[in-house]
Amino acid sequence: MALIGGGELIELEVESPTPAVEVAGKSPAQIAFARLRKDKVAVLCFSILVLMVLVAISAPLIAKAFHVYWDISDPNAPNVGDVVDFDGYPSVGPPYHGFTWDHPLGVAPRTGADNLAWLVYGLRTSLFIATTATVLTTVFGVGIGLVWGFSRGVLDQVLGFITDLFLAFPFFLGLLALVPIITSHYATNVDGLPRAQLFALLSVLVVLGWMGLARLIRGQVLTLREREFIQAAEVIGVPTRQILFKELLPNMVAPIVVSLSLSLPAFVALEAALSFLGLGLTGIPSLGKMAAQATPYYADYGLYLWVPVGAIALLTLTLNLLGDAVRDAFDPRTRR
Repeated sequence: MALIGGGELIELEVESPTPAVEVAGKSPAQIAFARLRKDKVAVLCFSILVLMVLVAISAPLIAKAFHVYWDISDPNAPNVGDVVDFDGYPSVGPPYHGFTWDHPLGVAPRTGADNLAWLVYGLRTSLFIATTATVLTTVFGVGIGLVWGFSRGVLDQVLGFITDLFLAFPFFLGLLALVPIITSHYATNVDGLPRAQLFALLSVLVVLGWMGLARLIRGQVLTLREREFIQAAEVIGVPTRQILFKELLPNMVAPIVVSLSLSLPAFVALEAALSFLGLGLTGIPSLGKMAAQATPYYADYGLYLWVPVGAIALLTLTLNLLGDAVRDAFDPRTRR
């Protein structure tokens, strides 16, 4: 109500205040995952990776469903003479016979091992080695990088010298020296040789693979340890362990995730290359070993070679594209 000059009262309409809209904040991880969900390449690569992981995990079930065997010494496996001709080439399936559901991808020359069984078991081996090596190198690299970046004085110099020493050590020279020793040691124990080769390969990959991440984490710690919240924590007497793992580590999730996504394809390709050269695994199925066995037959039996090569290429390409997408999603300077 309002009073005007003539004494007349008039009614004024007053608009009610607009209710405030609640703004929900998002963490950097939520923003990164939202960007990943909008990236069609990342979604496609993630779907392919999940499918390959499921195939690798279900390798025994797939082999049982198709009644195929990678180990010709298995009592249920067919006799070599039933699937291989006198000239060493398969008597069923490619390259000289038609498709058969008994061996969808054919069989290996001379040995008669089924290629489908080798493929799924080899995929499982490659993913297991790459995942285990990536997780272990990340744990070692992050732990050493945190201590190295936060330390001062003698400890800083010692960790720097150790890291440079491992970086200077020739990787392939270590494998060339290690493989013959293990092979000769387990020459009389055929059953223990594959396990020893697997342990040795993982050990070499981890021991010689943590340095890059450690230097990356050290650089991040050097930029963060002079920030006000770290200095305040030191002033009030917060233990060093709590500063490292509760103050510094949560602020380095992005580079760690990016390193994980880029290390997986590198270890997959490295394991395949080492097995191809005979420096990796010999007693269990491996994609690299399968490619090495198929090399002499590439001219007459191309499928035998292209099956493992195609699987390696698809797996590494998928992981690389997914790693690039993860790196772009966690990088605040990129806008796609």
